[in-house]
Amino acid sequence: MSAALAQGWRERLSRAAPCRQISLMEVCGTHTMVARRAGIHSLLPPGVRLLSGPGCPVCVTPVDYVDHAIAICREPAVAIASYGDLLRVPGSSSSLERERASGRDVRVVYSALDALAMAASEPRTLVVFLGVGFETTAPTAAAAIVEAAARGLDNFAVLGAHRLVPPALEALLADPALRVDAFLAPGHVSAIIGLEPYRFVAERHRRPVVVAGFEPEEMLLGIEALLRQVGDGRAEVENAYGAVVRPAGNPRARALLDRVLEPCGSRWRGIGEIPASGLAIRDELARHDAAKRVVVEVEEPSEPAGCRCGEVLKGVISPEECGLFAERCAPETPVGACMVSSEGSCAAAYRYGRGG
Repeated sequence: MSAALAQGWRERLSRAAPCRQISLMEVCGTHTMVARRAGIHSLLPPGVRLLSGPGCPVCVTPVDYVDHAIAICREPAVAIASYGDLLRVPGSSSSLERERASGRDVRVVYSALDALAMAASEPRTLVVFLGVGFETTAPTAAAAIVEAAARGLDNFAVLGAHRLVPPALEALLADPALRVDAFLAPGHVSAIIGLEPYRFVAERHRRPVVVAGFEPEEMLLGIEALLRQVGDGRAEVENAYGAVVRPAGNPRARALLDRVLEPCGSRWRGIGEIPASGLAIRDELARHDAAKRVVVEVEEPSEPAGCRCGEVLKGVISPEECGLFAERCAPETPVGACMVSSEGSCAAAYRYGRGG
């Protein structure tokens, strides 16, 4: 961003901001990276803070899920198929990356459909796809399960860890340690779910919500809209990403999710159990549920000593406030998931710094 453009945005945001302390929260890993890379924090008026919430899917995945995946990968004739970031996330005593180095069959894929192709080409191997993500990636996993069932590919299963964003917002709003005045909602998730699932934030909790895109100026437009709502005393759900997000979202994708998955309680790193915030594979498709197909003993979960990733994910502290940040914990030697993922708050802060 040019110096002139940056100054223009400083002035616009200053005009929009009311004269009081305001905390805004974005709940999208891409927003986290864009804000740091573009120096958006440095453009905010005095008193306005932009917090990063639990918007990184790998980061919110708890240790016990990683331990479960590790236990499954140690079983004979099993191949784990996972997004690359998850391999480096520390479990209680190992990681998928270490397991692969020791000879376990752990492979990186770019989608659930890649894992399905693995299963089709290797009928004697049970391919377990690690289904980590939010509403954005869940439809692809659901589609892979439907196709596996239709083709009789019983050697394809998903270890589910898909999560829903709106229940997480409810949990954050109920946390007395956190004060958030308004939310910048994720564009990709909103393209699936639409605007209605955020309505409770505005109507029941009186907090504005604005859906924003991922270019720096699209984020700044969303922030400006939030500041105007706060200043006017309004609490509405506003769409600043109309080119991509429709009010009703994507009905076909939601219908697919409803067909294959159902809401369930889910643990989030740093937050704990959130009711109806996860997506479980329906009983009629249990053949493709790795948690039911492969019964294993999972060790007692243990968080890395000194890691404050959970507090970072809730916006209670910034990455720099963790005593491990940039010392023991760095991208080359990560202690916590927030430093591992390319969308993690700690990784973004380490790479770009607060001012971008």
